[in-house]
Amino acid sequence: MTSEALIAAATILAFGIIILGVAFGSAVGDGIVASKAVEAISRQPEARPNIFLFMFLGIGVLEAFPIIGLGLGFYLLLVVANVPALLSHLAK
Repeated sequence: MTSEALIAAATILAFGIIILGVAFGSAVGDGIVASKAVEAISRQPEARPNIFLFMFLGIGVLEAFPIIGLGLGFYLLLVVANVPALLSHLAK
């Protein structure tokens, strides 16, 4: 195995780990925010509009992190390691 193949493999593995982390973290965070909102509405039904507003704000902020993680992953994959060029070089 050449050093270029090792770099490509490690970068692809790191990209997969980043995607796994942001997907898992976002799903857990969305679930927690939604469950707490339902809990709050069951305690105070008259505050439902305010609770929904803050729930959607919280989910919106929470969904920004996976987008940042995807950007970081693609930056790592395409710019830092330049995996497409490595793979085309290895295919020759």
